[in-house]
Amino acid sequence: MAGGIIESNTDPRILHAQAIKSPRTQLSLFNRLITFYSNSTNPLIVSYSHRVFSQLSSPNIISWTSIISAHTHSFLSLNYFLSMLRYPLLPTQRSLASLFKACVNLSALSFGLALHSMAFKLSLNTQPFSGSALIHFYAKFRLPQNARKAFDEIIHRDEVCYGALIVGLAQNSRPLDAFSAFAEMKGCNVRSTIYTVSGALSAAGQMVALEHCRVIHGHAIVAGLDGNVVVGCTLIDGYGRVGHIVDARMVFDELLPGVNTVVWNAMMSVYAQHGDKSSVLGMYNAMQVEGLVPDRFTFLALLTAFCNAGLFLESEQWFQRMRMEYKIKPGLEHYKCLVGAMAGAGRLEEAEHIAMTMPFEPDAAVWRTLLSSCAYHGAVDKTCEMAKRLLELDPRDDSAYEIVANVLSAKGRWDEVAEMRKLMIYRRVKKKQGRSWIEVKGKVHVFLAEDRRHEKTEEIYSKLAELMEKIEKSGYVPVRDEMLPREDKREAHRYDSEKLALAFGVVAGAAPPGKALRIVKNLRICRDSHEAFKYFSRVMGREIIVRDTNKCHRFLNGSCTCGGIW
Repeated sequence: MAGGIIESNTDPRILHAQAIKSPRTQLSLFNRLITFYSNSTNPLIVSYSHRVFSQLSSPNIISWTSIISAHTHSFLSLNYFLSMLRYPLLPTQRSLASLFKACVNLSALSFGLALHSMAFKLSLNTQPFSGSALIHFYAKFRLPQNARKAFDEIIHRDEVCYGALIVGLAQNSRPLDAFSAFAEMKGCNVRSTIYTVSGALSAAGQMVALEHCRVIHGHAIVAGLDGNVVVGCTLIDGYGRVGHIVDARMVFDELLPGVNTVVWNAMMSVYAQHGDKSSVLGMYNAMQVEGLVPDRFTFLALLTAFCNAGLFLESEQWFQRMRMEYKIKPGLEHYKCLVGAMAGAGRLEEAEHIAMTMPFEPDAAVWRTLLSSCAYHGAVDKTCEMAKRLLELDPRDDSAYEIVANVLSAKGRWDEVAEMRKLMIYRRVKKKQGRSWIEVKGKVHVFLAEDRRHEKTEEIYSKLAELMEKIEKSGYVPVRDEMLPREDKREAHRYDSEKLALAFGVVAGAAPPGKALRIVKNLRICRDSHEAFKYFSRVMGREIIVRDTNKCHRFLNGSCTCGGIW
Protein backbone atom coordinates (compact mmCIF):
# COMPACT_ATOMS: atom_id res chain seq x y z
CA MET A 1 0.00 0.00 0.00
CA ALA A 2 1.44 3.32 -1.07
CA GLY A 3 -0.17 6.71 -0.59
CA GLY A 4 -3.43 5.14 0.51
CA ILE A 5 -3.87 3.25 -2.79
CA ILE A 6 -5.18 -0.31 -2.55
CA GLU A 7 -3.77 -2.75 -5.08
CA SER A 8 -6.47 -4.75 -6.84
CA ASN A 9 -4.83 -8.09 -5.99
CA THR A 10 -4.44 -7.30 -2.29
CA ASP A 11 -6.74 -8.88 0.27
CA PRO A 12 -8.60 -5.86 1.74
CA ARG A 13 -8.70 -7.53 5.17
CA ILE A 14 -4.88 -7.24 5.39
CA LEU A 15 -5.08 -3.54 4.57
CA HIS A 16 -7.93 -3.17 7.03
CA ALA A 17 -5.74 -4.58 9.82
CA GLN A 18 -2.90 -2.25 8.85
CA ALA A 19 -5.28 0.72 8.83
CA ILE A 20 -6.54 -0.08 12.34
CA LYS A 21 -2.95 -0.24 13.68
CA SER A 22 -1.90 2.95 11.96
CA PRO A 23 -2.33 6.09 14.13
CA ARG A 24 -2.90 8.35 11.10
CA THR A 25 -5.06 6.38 8.71
CA GLN A 26 -6.87 8.66 6.27
CA LEU A 27 -10.66 8.58 6.01
CA SER A 28 -10.30 8.04 2.25
CA LEU A 29 -8.66 4.65 2.92
CA PHE A 30 -11.63 3.49 5.00
CA ASN A 31 -13.97 4.66 2.24
CA ARG A 32 -11.99 2.58 -0.25
CA LEU A 33 -12.15 -0.41 2.07
CA ILE A 34 -15.95 -0.13 2.20
CA THR A 35 -16.04 -0.19 -1.59
CA PHE A 36 -13.63 -3.12 -1.86
CA TYR A 37 -15.55 -5.17 0.69
CA SER A 38 -18.86 -4.46 -1.07
CA ASN A 39 -17.47 -5.71 -4.41
CA SER A 40 -16.84 -9.19 -3.00
CA THR A 41 -19.07 -12.11 -4.00
CA ASN A 42 -18.73 -13.56 -0.50
CA PRO A 43 -21.60 -12.36 1.76
CA LEU A 44 -19.35 -12.60 4.82
CA ILE A 45 -16.77 -10.29 3.23
CA VAL A 46 -19.52 -7.87 2.15
CA SER A 47 -20.67 -7.65 5.77
CA TYR A 48 -17.25 -6.20 6.66
CA SER A 49 -18.22 -3.02 4.77
CA HIS A 50 -20.84 -2.33 7.44
CA ARG A 51 -18.31 -3.05 10.19
CA VAL A 52 -15.83 -0.56 8.71
CA PHE A 53 -18.50 2.09 8.30
CA SER A 54 -19.77 1.72 11.87
CA GLN A 55 -16.25 2.40 13.16
CA LEU A 56 -16.06 5.81 11.46
CA SER A 57 -16.51 8.65 13.93
CA SER A 58 -17.28 11.29 11.28
CA PRO A 59 -18.26 9.71 7.98
CA ASN A 60 -18.30 12.13 5.05
CA ILE A 61 -20.54 12.06 1.97
CA ILE A 62 -18.12 9.69 0.23
CA SER A 63 -18.40 7.28 3.17
CA TRP A 64 -22.19 7.36 3.00
CA THR A 65 -22.19 6.93 -0.77
CA SER A 66 -19.84 3.96 -0.47
CA ILE A 67 -22.02 2.15 2.08
CA ILE A 68 -25.22 2.93 0.14
CA SER A 69 -23.63 1.56 -3.03
CA ALA A 70 -22.59 -1.58 -1.15
CA HIS A 71 -26.20 -2.51 -0.37
CA THR A 72 -28.25 -1.61 -3.46
CA HIS A 73 -29.93 -5.04 -3.35
CA SER A 74 -31.11 -4.47 0.22
CA PHE A 75 -33.36 -1.97 1.99
CA LEU A 76 -30.27 -1.19 4.05
CA SER A 77 -29.27 1.23 1.29
CA LEU A 78 -32.45 3.28 1.79
CA ASN A 79 -32.09 3.14 5.59
CA TYR A 80 -28.50 4.40 5.36
CA PHE A 81 -29.68 7.24 3.15
CA LEU A 82 -32.33 8.32 5.66
CA SER A 83 -29.72 8.16 8.43
CA MET A 84 -27.39 10.31 6.33
CA LEU A 85 -30.02 13.04 6.03
CA ARG A 86 -30.22 13.31 9.82
CA TYR A 87 -26.54 14.38 10.13
CA PRO A 88 -27.38 16.43 7.98
CA LEU A 89 -25.63 15.73 4.71
CA LEU A 90 -27.01 16.27 1.22
CA PRO A 91 -26.53 13.62 -1.47
CA THR A 92 -24.32 14.01 -4.51
CA GLN A 93 -25.23 12.82 -7.97
CA ARG A 94 -23.30 9.59 -7.29
CA SER A 95 -25.30 9.00 -4.11
CA LEU A 96 -28.53 9.44 -6.03
CA ALA A 97 -27.38 7.16 -8.84
CA SER A 98 -26.85 4.33 -6.34
CA LEU A 99 -30.19 5.05 -4.69
CA PHE A 100 -32.10 4.98 -7.99
CA LYS A 101 -30.43 1.66 -8.71
CA ALA A 102 -31.56 0.38 -5.30
CA CYS A 103 -35.13 1.52 -5.98
CA VAL A 104 -35.14 -0.50 -9.21
CA ASN A 105 -33.76 -3.60 -7.47
CA LEU A 106 -36.26 -3.26 -4.63
CA SER A 107 -39.27 -2.24 -6.77
CA ALA A 108 -39.53 0.90 -4.63
CA LEU A 109 -41.28 3.23 -7.06
CA SER A 110 -42.65 5.66 -4.46
CA PHE A 111 -39.24 6.09 -2.82
CA GLY A 112 -37.71 6.71 -6.24
CA LEU A 113 -40.28 9.40 -7.03
CA ALA A 114 -39.42 11.12 -3.73
CA LEU A 115 -35.72 10.93 -4.68
CA HIS A 116 -36.51 12.54 -8.03
CA SER A 117 -38.19 15.39 -6.17
CA MET A 118 -35.08 15.86 -4.02
CA ALA A 119 -32.83 15.67 -7.08
CA PHE A 120 -34.92 18.38 -8.73
CA LYS A 121 -34.65 20.66 -5.67
CA LEU A 122 -30.87 20.17 -5.58
CA SER A 123 -30.55 20.59 -9.38
CA LEU A 124 -28.95 17.14 -9.55
CA ASN A 125 -31.50 15.79 -12.03
CA THR A 126 -29.74 17.80 -14.72
CA GLN A 127 -26.36 16.15 -14.04
CA PRO A 128 -25.39 13.29 -16.38
CA PHE A 129 -24.49 10.70 -13.72
CA SER A 130 -27.66 10.98 -11.62
CA GLY A 131 -29.71 11.87 -14.70
CA SER A 132 -28.81 8.66 -16.54
CA ALA A 133 -29.68 6.64 -13.40
CA LEU A 134 -33.04 8.44 -13.29
CA ILE A 135 -33.69 7.52 -16.95
CA HIS A 136 -32.89 3.89 -16.15
CA PHE A 137 -35.19 4.03 -13.11
CA TYR A 138 -38.20 5.21 -15.12
CA ALA A 139 -37.50 2.81 -17.97
CA LYS A 140 -37.43 -0.18 -15.61
CA PHE A 141 -40.78 0.87 -14.14
CA ARG A 142 -42.28 0.95 -17.64
CA LEU A 143 -42.60 4.75 -17.72
CA PRO A 144 -40.85 5.63 -21.00
CA GLN A 145 -42.42 9.11 -21.22
CA ASN A 146 -40.93 10.00 -17.84
CA ALA A 147 -37.58 8.58 -18.94
CA ARG A 148 -37.59 10.80 -22.02
CA LYS A 149 -38.55 13.84 -19.93
CA ALA A 150 -35.71 13.11 -17.47
CA PHE A 151 -33.32 12.88 -20.42
CA ASP A 152 -34.49 16.20 -21.88
CA GLU A 153 -33.73 17.95 -18.57
CA ILE A 154 -30.07 16.89 -18.58
CA ILE A 155 -27.85 19.79 -19.64
CA HIS A 156 -24.74 17.97 -20.91
CA ARG A 157 -25.80 14.61 -22.34
CA ASP A 158 -23.02 12.08 -22.69
CA GLU A 159 -22.92 8.55 -24.08
CA VAL A 160 -24.14 7.11 -20.75
CA CYS A 161 -27.28 9.26 -20.85
CA TYR A 162 -28.00 8.31 -24.45
CA GLY A 163 -27.33 4.66 -23.67
CA ALA A 164 -29.82 4.67 -20.79
CA LEU A 165 -32.47 6.34 -22.96
CA ILE A 166 -32.02 4.19 -26.09
CA VAL A 167 -31.94 0.91 -24.16
CA GLY A 168 -34.86 2.01 -21.97
CA LEU A 169 -37.05 2.94 -24.94
CA ALA A 170 -36.21 -0.31 -26.73
CA GLN A 171 -37.03 -2.35 -23.61
CA ASN A 172 -40.39 -0.56 -23.37
CA SER A 173 -41.37 -1.51 -26.93
CA ARG A 174 -40.78 2.01 -28.27
CA PRO A 175 -38.49 1.09 -31.17
CA LEU A 176 -39.18 4.16 -33.31
CA ASP A 177 -38.41 6.48 -30.39
CA ALA A 178 -35.27 4.48 -29.55
CA PHE A 179 -34.00 4.68 -33.10
CA SER A 180 -34.80 8.39 -33.23
CA ALA A 181 -32.76 8.90 -30.05
CA PHE A 182 -29.84 7.02 -31.62
CA ALA A 183 -29.99 9.25 -34.70
CA GLU A 184 -30.12 12.29 -32.41
CA MET A 185 -27.03 11.03 -30.57
CA LYS A 186 -25.06 10.66 -33.80
CA GLY A 187 -26.18 14.13 -34.87
CA CYS A 188 -24.69 15.50 -31.65
CA ASN A 189 -21.37 13.67 -32.31
CA VAL A 190 -21.64 11.65 -29.10
CA ARG A 191 -19.55 8.50 -29.34
CA SER A 192 -21.22 5.09 -29.54
CA THR A 193 -20.95 2.47 -26.82
CA ILE A 194 -21.97 -1.17 -26.63
CA TYR A 195 -25.18 -0.02 -24.93
CA THR A 196 -26.24 2.54 -27.53
CA VAL A 197 -25.45 0.16 -30.38
CA SER A 198 -27.19 -2.83 -28.76
CA GLY A 199 -30.20 -0.65 -27.89
CA ALA A 200 -30.49 0.60 -31.48
CA LEU A 201 -30.14 -2.96 -32.79
CA SER A 202 -32.85 -4.15 -30.43
CA ALA A 203 -35.13 -1.38 -31.73
CA ALA A 204 -34.38 -2.32 -35.35
CA GLY A 205 -35.16 -5.95 -34.52
CA GLN A 206 -38.51 -5.00 -32.99
CA MET A 207 -39.41 -3.06 -36.13
CA VAL A 208 -38.25 -5.97 -38.30
CA ALA A 209 -36.23 -3.31 -40.12
CA LEU A 210 -33.53 -5.15 -42.06
CA GLU A 211 -31.88 -2.03 -43.49
CA HIS A 212 -31.73 -0.46 -40.03
CA CYS A 213 -30.05 -3.62 -38.71
CA ARG A 214 -27.51 -3.48 -41.50
CA VAL A 215 -26.81 0.21 -40.97
CA ILE A 216 -26.21 -0.28 -37.23
CA HIS A 217 -24.13 -3.38 -37.98
CA GLY A 218 -21.92 -1.30 -40.26
CA HIS A 219 -21.70 1.41 -37.64
CA ALA A 220 -20.65 -1.17 -35.02
CA ILE A 221 -17.86 -2.38 -37.33
CA VAL A 222 -16.59 1.18 -37.89
CA ALA A 223 -16.74 1.89 -34.15
CA GLY A 224 -14.86 -1.34 -33.42
CA LEU A 225 -17.71 -2.78 -31.36
CA ASP A 226 -18.72 -5.68 -33.59
CA GLY A 227 -16.52 -8.12 -31.69
CA ASN A 228 -18.22 -7.35 -28.37
CA VAL A 229 -20.36 -10.18 -27.00
CA VAL A 230 -23.29 -7.90 -26.06
CA VAL A 231 -23.36 -6.28 -29.50
CA GLY A 232 -22.89 -9.66 -31.16
CA CYS A 233 -25.83 -11.20 -29.30
CA THR A 234 -28.05 -8.24 -30.16
CA LEU A 235 -27.03 -8.47 -33.81
CA ILE A 236 -27.90 -12.17 -33.85
CA ASP A 237 -31.27 -11.43 -32.26
CA GLY A 238 -31.91 -8.49 -34.61
CA TYR A 239 -31.21 -10.44 -37.79
CA GLY A 240 -33.23 -13.34 -36.41
CA ARG A 241 -36.23 -11.10 -35.79
CA VAL A 242 -36.21 -9.80 -39.36
CA GLY A 243 -35.99 -13.34 -40.68
CA HIS A 244 -32.40 -13.15 -41.96
CA ILE A 245 -31.18 -16.28 -40.24
CA VAL A 246 -28.20 -16.59 -42.59
CA ASP A 247 -26.92 -13.16 -41.50
CA ALA A 248 -27.53 -14.04 -37.85
CA ARG A 249 -25.47 -17.20 -38.27
CA MET A 250 -22.74 -15.25 -40.04
CA VAL A 251 -22.44 -12.90 -37.05
CA PHE A 252 -22.31 -15.92 -34.73
CA ASP A 253 -19.58 -17.62 -36.78
CA GLU A 254 -17.50 -14.41 -36.77
CA LEU A 255 -17.58 -14.39 -32.96
CA LEU A 256 -16.15 -17.92 -32.81
CA PRO A 257 -14.10 -19.42 -31.27
CA GLY A 258 -14.05 -18.91 -27.55
CA VAL A 259 -17.48 -17.36 -27.07
CA ASN A 260 -19.51 -18.22 -24.00
CA THR A 261 -22.85 -19.97 -23.56
CA VAL A 262 -24.76 -16.67 -23.87
CA VAL A 263 -23.82 -16.30 -27.55
CA TRP A 264 -24.72 -19.91 -28.32
CA ASN A 265 -28.07 -19.42 -26.59
CA ALA A 266 -28.75 -16.31 -28.68
CA MET A 267 -28.25 -18.23 -31.94
CA MET A 268 -30.26 -21.20 -30.70
CA SER A 269 -33.08 -18.85 -29.73
CA VAL A 270 -33.21 -17.47 -33.27
CA TYR A 271 -33.59 -20.96 -34.74
CA ALA A 272 -36.18 -21.77 -32.07
CA GLN A 273 -38.35 -18.76 -32.87
CA HIS A 274 -38.55 -20.01 -36.44
CA GLY A 275 -39.42 -23.57 -35.37
CA ASP A 276 -36.14 -24.98 -36.74
CA LYS A 277 -35.68 -27.75 -34.20
CA SER A 278 -32.98 -29.52 -36.28
CA SER A 279 -30.68 -26.50 -36.16
CA VAL A 280 -31.33 -26.01 -32.45
CA LEU A 281 -30.42 -29.62 -31.73
CA GLY A 282 -27.37 -29.35 -33.99
CA MET A 283 -26.14 -26.33 -32.06
CA TYR A 284 -26.81 -28.05 -28.74
CA ASN A 285 -24.58 -30.95 -29.78
CA ALA A 286 -21.87 -28.63 -31.16
CA MET A 287 -21.98 -26.62 -27.95
CA GLN A 288 -21.23 -29.72 -25.91
CA VAL A 289 -18.32 -30.58 -28.22
CA GLU A 290 -16.93 -27.13 -27.37
CA GLY A 291 -17.05 -28.09 -23.70
CA LEU A 292 -19.79 -25.60 -22.80
CA VAL A 293 -22.40 -26.57 -20.21
CA PRO A 294 -26.03 -25.83 -21.20
CA ASP A 295 -27.98 -23.59 -18.84
CA ARG A 296 -31.65 -22.75 -18.33
CA PHE A 297 -31.68 -20.49 -21.40
CA THR A 298 -30.24 -23.27 -23.56
CA PHE A 299 -33.12 -25.51 -22.57
CA LEU A 300 -35.59 -22.67 -23.04
CA ALA A 301 -34.44 -22.42 -26.67
CA LEU A 302 -34.81 -26.19 -27.08
CA LEU A 303 -38.29 -26.24 -25.56
CA THR A 304 -39.35 -23.21 -27.60
CA ALA A 305 -38.25 -24.94 -30.79
CA PHE A 306 -40.21 -28.10 -29.97
CA CYS A 307 -43.24 -26.06 -28.93
CA ASN A 308 -43.21 -24.01 -32.15
CA ALA A 309 -42.78 -27.21 -34.15
CA GLY A 310 -45.72 -28.84 -32.32
CA LEU A 311 -43.65 -31.71 -30.89
CA PHE A 312 -45.06 -32.49 -27.46
CA LEU A 313 -43.19 -35.78 -26.89
CA GLU A 314 -39.81 -34.19 -27.49
CA SER A 315 -40.82 -31.24 -25.29
CA GLU A 316 -41.62 -33.57 -22.41
CA GLN A 317 -38.44 -35.60 -22.87
CA TRP A 318 -36.14 -32.56 -22.88
CA PHE A 319 -38.03 -30.97 -20.01
CA GLN A 320 -37.34 -34.06 -17.90
CA ARG A 321 -33.75 -34.23 -19.09
CA MET A 322 -33.18 -30.66 -17.95
CA ARG A 323 -34.49 -31.54 -14.50
CA MET A 324 -32.99 -34.98 -13.98
CA GLU A 325 -29.71 -34.96 -15.91
CA TYR A 326 -28.65 -31.33 -15.54
CA LYS A 327 -30.40 -30.58 -12.22
CA ILE A 328 -31.78 -27.32 -13.60
CA LYS A 329 -34.94 -26.14 -11.91
CA PRO A 330 -37.51 -25.21 -14.59
CA GLY A 331 -38.83 -21.67 -14.55
CA LEU A 332 -42.25 -20.41 -15.57
CA GLU A 333 -41.10 -19.92 -19.18
CA HIS A 334 -40.09 -23.59 -19.42
CA TYR A 335 -43.50 -24.68 -18.17
CA LYS A 336 -45.17 -22.34 -20.67
CA CYS A 337 -43.36 -24.10 -23.51
CA LEU A 338 -44.43 -27.51 -22.22
CA VAL A 339 -48.03 -26.35 -21.82
CA GLY A 340 -47.97 -24.81 -25.31
CA ALA A 341 -46.59 -27.98 -26.90
CA MET A 342 -49.16 -30.21 -25.17
CA ALA A 343 -52.07 -27.92 -25.93
CA GLY A 344 -51.00 -27.37 -29.52
CA ALA A 345 -50.97 -31.13 -30.07
CA GLY A 346 -54.54 -31.38 -28.77
CA ARG A 347 -53.64 -32.89 -25.40
CA LEU A 348 -55.72 -30.24 -23.65
CA GLU A 349 -56.37 -32.09 -20.40
CA GLU A 350 -52.67 -32.83 -19.90
CA ALA A 351 -51.73 -29.24 -20.71
CA GLU A 352 -54.25 -27.90 -18.20
CA HIS A 353 -53.02 -30.36 -15.56
CA ILE A 354 -49.44 -29.11 -16.02
CA ALA A 355 -50.63 -25.52 -15.71
CA MET A 356 -52.54 -26.28 -12.53
CA THR A 357 -49.82 -28.34 -10.84
CA MET A 358 -46.63 -26.45 -11.77
CA PRO A 359 -44.86 -24.70 -8.88
CA PHE A 360 -45.85 -21.28 -10.23
CA GLU A 361 -49.13 -19.42 -10.34
CA PRO A 362 -50.28 -19.55 -13.99
CA ASP A 363 -50.09 -16.08 -15.52
CA ALA A 364 -52.21 -14.57 -18.30
CA ALA A 365 -49.85 -15.90 -20.98
CA VAL A 366 -50.41 -19.50 -19.84
CA TRP A 367 -54.20 -19.20 -19.98
CA ARG A 368 -53.97 -17.33 -23.28
CA THR A 369 -51.97 -20.21 -24.74
CA LEU A 370 -54.52 -22.74 -23.54
CA LEU A 371 -57.38 -20.57 -24.77
CA SER A 372 -55.98 -20.34 -28.29
CA SER A 373 -55.30 -24.08 -28.47
CA CYS A 374 -58.75 -25.02 -27.14
CA ALA A 375 -60.33 -22.76 -29.75
CA TYR A 376 -58.15 -24.20 -32.51
CA HIS A 377 -59.19 -27.74 -31.61
CA GLY A 378 -62.87 -26.78 -31.37
CA ALA A 379 -63.24 -27.55 -27.66
CA VAL A 380 -66.00 -25.00 -27.03
CA ASP A 381 -66.64 -25.55 -23.31
CA LYS A 382 -62.92 -25.75 -22.60
CA THR A 383 -62.41 -22.52 -24.54
CA CYS A 384 -65.00 -20.76 -22.38
CA GLU A 385 -63.37 -22.12 -19.23
CA MET A 386 -59.90 -20.92 -20.26
CA ALA A 387 -61.32 -17.52 -21.23
CA LYS A 388 -62.88 -17.22 -17.77
CA ARG A 389 -59.54 -17.96 -16.12
CA LEU A 390 -57.77 -15.44 -18.36
CA LEU A 391 -60.36 -12.72 -17.73
CA GLU A 392 -60.03 -13.23 -13.98
CA LEU A 393 -56.41 -12.07 -14.35
CA ASP A 394 -56.98 -9.55 -17.11
CA PRO A 395 -60.64 -8.51 -17.53
CA ARG A 396 -59.70 -6.17 -20.38
CA ASP A 397 -58.03 -8.77 -22.60
CA ASP A 398 -59.97 -8.16 -25.83
CA SER A 399 -58.60 -11.31 -27.50
CA ALA A 400 -60.39 -13.53 -24.96
CA TYR A 401 -63.80 -12.11 -25.89
CA GLU A 402 -63.04 -12.32 -29.59
CA ILE A 403 -61.85 -15.95 -29.51
CA VAL A 404 -64.79 -17.15 -27.42
CA ALA A 405 -67.32 -15.33 -29.60
CA ASN A 406 -65.92 -16.86 -32.77
CA VAL A 407 -65.88 -20.38 -31.28
CA LEU A 408 -69.46 -20.00 -30.03
CA SER A 409 -70.67 -18.61 -33.35
CA ALA A 410 -69.13 -21.56 -35.20
CA LYS A 411 -71.43 -23.82 -33.12
CA GLY A 412 -74.46 -21.57 -33.67
CA ARG A 413 -74.69 -20.52 -30.01
CA TRP A 414 -75.82 -16.99 -30.87
CA ASP A 415 -77.37 -16.14 -27.49
CA GLU A 416 -74.00 -16.71 -25.81
CA VAL A 417 -72.28 -14.64 -28.48
CA ALA A 418 -74.68 -11.78 -27.67
CA GLU A 419 -73.93 -12.17 -23.96
CA MET A 420 -70.21 -11.97 -24.66
CA ARG A 421 -70.75 -8.73 -26.58
CA LYS A 422 -72.82 -7.29 -23.72
CA LEU A 423 -70.10 -8.21 -21.21
CA MET A 424 -67.50 -6.54 -23.39
CA ILE A 425 -69.60 -3.35 -23.56
CA TYR A 426 -70.32 -3.45 -19.80
CA ARG A 427 -66.60 -3.70 -19.02
CA ARG A 428 -65.81 -1.02 -21.60
CA VAL A 429 -63.42 -3.29 -23.43
CA LYS A 430 -62.56 -2.35 -26.98
CA LYS A 431 -60.46 -4.19 -29.46
CA LYS A 432 -56.91 -2.89 -29.29
CA GLN A 433 -55.96 -0.86 -32.30
CA GLY A 434 -53.72 -2.97 -34.49
CA ARG A 435 -50.68 -1.41 -36.13
CA SER A 436 -48.41 -2.91 -38.72
CA TRP A 437 -45.26 -1.54 -40.24
CA ILE A 438 -42.97 -2.33 -43.11
CA GLU A 439 -39.53 -1.00 -44.01
CA VAL A 440 -38.95 0.40 -47.49
CA LYS A 441 -35.56 1.84 -48.45
CA GLY A 442 -34.58 2.43 -44.82
CA LYS A 443 -37.85 4.17 -43.87
CA VAL A 444 -40.47 2.52 -41.69
CA HIS A 445 -44.11 3.00 -42.78
CA VAL A 446 -46.83 2.41 -40.15
CA PHE A 447 -50.42 1.44 -40.97
CA LEU A 448 -53.65 1.18 -38.99
CA ALA A 449 -56.73 -0.78 -40.05
CA GLU A 450 -58.60 1.05 -42.84
CA ASP A 451 -55.79 3.62 -42.83
CA ARG A 452 -56.05 6.33 -45.50
CA ARG A 453 -53.34 8.71 -44.31
CA HIS A 454 -50.54 7.49 -46.56
CA GLU A 455 -49.62 9.55 -49.60
CA LYS A 456 -50.00 6.44 -51.78
CA THR A 457 -53.39 5.46 -50.38
CA GLU A 458 -55.08 5.08 -53.78
CA GLU A 459 -52.33 2.83 -55.11
CA ILE A 460 -52.31 0.79 -51.89
CA TYR A 461 -56.06 0.14 -51.93
CA SER A 462 -56.02 -0.61 -55.64
CA LYS A 463 -53.22 -3.16 -55.20
CA LEU A 464 -54.94 -4.74 -52.18
CA ALA A 465 -58.20 -5.07 -54.13
CA GLU A 466 -56.26 -6.78 -56.92
CA LEU A 467 -54.59 -9.20 -54.47
CA MET A 468 -57.86 -9.95 -52.68
CA GLU A 469 -59.54 -10.76 -55.98
CA LYS A 470 -56.74 -13.17 -56.85
CA ILE A 471 -56.81 -15.06 -53.55
CA GLU A 472 -60.61 -15.27 -53.58
CA LYS A 473 -60.42 -16.91 -57.00
CA SER A 474 -57.85 -19.33 -55.51
CA GLY A 475 -60.27 -20.45 -52.80
CA TYR A 476 -59.75 -18.00 -49.94
CA VAL A 477 -62.87 -17.52 -47.79
CA PRO A 478 -62.88 -14.73 -45.16
CA VAL A 479 -62.97 -15.86 -41.53
CA ARG A 480 -65.87 -14.22 -39.74
CA ASP A 481 -65.35 -12.11 -36.64
CA GLU A 482 -68.46 -12.18 -34.46
CA MET A 483 -67.17 -9.42 -32.19
CA LEU A 484 -67.55 -6.86 -34.96
CA PRO A 485 -71.14 -5.53 -35.10
CA ARG A 486 -71.20 -5.25 -38.90
CA GLU A 487 -73.78 -6.46 -41.32
CA ASP A 488 -71.25 -7.53 -43.92
CA LYS A 489 -68.84 -9.91 -42.17
CA ARG A 490 -67.11 -10.46 -45.49
CA GLU A 491 -65.59 -6.98 -45.31
CA ALA A 492 -64.67 -7.10 -41.59
CA HIS A 493 -60.94 -7.80 -42.07
CA ARG A 494 -60.49 -6.71 -45.67
CA TYR A 495 -58.46 -3.64 -44.73
CA ASP A 496 -56.49 -4.93 -41.74
CA SER A 497 -53.25 -3.07 -41.07
CA GLU A 498 -51.02 -6.00 -42.11
CA LYS A 499 -52.84 -6.32 -45.45
CA LEU A 500 -52.38 -2.60 -46.15
CA ALA A 501 -48.70 -2.92 -45.22
CA LEU A 502 -48.34 -5.85 -47.62
CA ALA A 503 -50.03 -3.95 -50.46
CA PHE A 504 -47.77 -0.96 -49.86
CA GLY A 505 -44.72 -3.22 -49.79
CA VAL A 506 -45.65 -4.54 -53.25
CA VAL A 507 -46.40 -1.05 -54.62
CA ALA A 508 -43.21 0.48 -53.21
CA GLY A 509 -40.91 -2.43 -54.01
CA ALA A 510 -40.02 -3.21 -50.40
CA ALA A 511 -38.02 -6.24 -51.54
CA PRO A 512 -36.77 -7.34 -54.97
CA PRO A 513 -38.37 -10.39 -56.62
CA GLY A 514 -37.30 -13.60 -54.92
CA LYS A 515 -36.75 -11.86 -51.59
CA ALA A 516 -39.12 -11.99 -48.62
CA LEU A 517 -41.48 -9.17 -47.71
CA ARG A 518 -41.21 -8.42 -43.97
CA ILE A 519 -44.05 -7.03 -41.88
CA VAL A 520 -44.34 -6.58 -38.11
CA LYS A 521 -47.59 -6.31 -36.15
CA ASN A 522 -48.10 -5.02 -32.62
CA LEU A 523 -50.80 -7.62 -31.86
CA ARG A 524 -51.38 -11.30 -32.51
CA ILE A 525 -52.22 -11.80 -36.20
CA CYS A 526 -55.93 -12.62 -36.55
CA ARG A 527 -57.09 -15.91 -38.05
CA ASP A 528 -58.50 -14.23 -41.15
CA SER A 529 -55.27 -12.44 -42.00
CA HIS A 530 -53.29 -15.60 -41.28
CA GLU A 531 -55.47 -17.48 -43.77
CA ALA A 532 -55.24 -14.65 -46.32
CA PHE A 533 -51.45 -14.45 -46.10
CA LYS A 534 -51.13 -18.14 -46.92
CA TYR A 535 -53.01 -17.44 -50.15
CA PHE A 536 -51.04 -14.23 -50.77
CA SER A 537 -47.78 -16.18 -50.64
CA ARG A 538 -49.15 -18.64 -53.19
CA VAL A 539 -50.59 -16.19 -55.74
CA MET A 540 -47.60 -13.84 -55.42
CA GLY A 541 -45.08 -16.67 -55.57
CA ARG A 542 -42.91 -15.21 -52.82
CA GLU A 543 -42.12 -15.56 -49.14
CA ILE A 544 -43.85 -13.24 -46.67
CA ILE A 545 -42.67 -12.90 -43.08
CA VAL A 546 -45.04 -11.50 -40.45
CA ARG A 547 -43.69 -10.98 -36.96
CA ASP A 548 -46.49 -10.64 -34.41
CA THR A 549 -46.40 -10.56 -30.62
CA ASN A 550 -46.31 -14.36 -30.42
CA LYS A 551 -43.90 -15.56 -33.05
CA CYS A 552 -42.46 -15.18 -36.51
CA HIS A 553 -44.77 -16.46 -39.27
CA ARG A 554 -43.08 -17.46 -42.54
CA PHE A 555 -45.63 -17.82 -45.33
CA LEU A 556 -44.51 -19.65 -48.47
CA ASN A 557 -46.38 -21.61 -51.16
CA GLY A 558 -49.65 -21.41 -49.28
CA SER A 559 -48.46 -22.59 -45.86
CA CYS A 560 -47.02 -21.12 -42.67
CA THR A 561 -44.23 -22.42 -40.46
CA CYS A 562 -46.47 -22.12 -37.38
CA GLY A 563 -48.63 -24.97 -38.62
CA GLY A 564 -51.78 -23.02 -37.81
CA ILE A 565 -51.09 -22.80 -34.06
CA TRP A 566 -49.89 -19.51 -32.55
